[in-house]
Amino acid sequence: MPVQYKDYYKILGVDRNATNDEIKKAYRNLAKKFHPDVSKEKDAEQKYKEINEAYEVLKDPAKRQKYDTLGMNWQAGQDFTPPPGWEHSGGNVHMDFGDMGSFSDFFQAVFGGGFGDIFNNARSKQHPVRRDVDVNLTMSLESILRGGTHNLEFKTQNGTRSINVRLPRGVTEGSKITLKGKSDTGGDINITVHVAKHEKFSLDNYDLTCEEKINAWDAVLGTSIKINTLDGSGTIDIPAGTQDGQKLRLRGKGMPKRDGTNGDLYVKIKIAIPKIINSQQKKLWEELAKLS
Repeated sequence: MPVQYKDYYKILGVDRNATNDEIKKAYRNLAKKFHPDVSKEKDAEQKYKEINEAYEVLKDPAKRQKYDTLGMNWQAGQDFTPPPGWEHSGGNVHMDFGDMGSFSDFFQAVFGGGFGDIFNNARSKQHPVRRDVDVNLTMSLESILRGGTHNLEFKTQNGTRSINVRLPRGVTEGSKITLKGKSDTGGDINITVHVAKHEKFSLDNYDLTCEEKINAWDAVLGTSIKINTLDGSGTIDIPAGTQDGQKLRLRGKGMPKRDGTNGDLYVKIKIAIPKIINSQQKKLWEELAKLS
């Protein structure tokens, strides 16, 4: 029975001559964009499945070689029927098919069809294949700063699983945490950390940035102000002549680094201009204007 041909290179947005690193980079970017837990894209779950299926084939040299032998004559969406004896092609290469239920009919037709699939499934029952699991973990800045152990829930082929993850020092956006041998099949759980958007602070590597408003006269004359930091409060000196948009630094008030130090907190100054002033204030501003 014909199935629709899938162009895995097109799904990942890479060239057919792409290197393994280029394929891995493309997969990570797309998986982050379309992960159902964080994505607001339409049909994110279906796209996420297609991305994982494409990566499952192209990351494996044996599977990729077998897939490439289909040639350039097929177009995505066209009906495809595997040639006779296709399931026996590829010599003595053993392929790991994992959970066939999570892949499309095309994938199963190319890699899991016919007697060859039955043989491989029987062999995999005797020698279970260890499969890694890729998981995204989105955390608040406060949770990362606090560190310690956090509970992570994620979907597996057997349902939802919960596991405790101890955060190492130095975790930031895009950091990787590997739990060796913790997947259902004895493989690794590879966790990619994402940082949730914060209402006050923005993150750049290990440095934080926030905005603070001050009065115009304080910018001119200088002052000290108390600000809320991520883990408490602090005082910052505003030098005389501070300009709108100028950044002042509080050392060590950013996120924890691996070397035991912390990043910095940058305070971006916004000068508040009064919208309404009384007659006395107006006279004072006019006097200042004359003096300048």
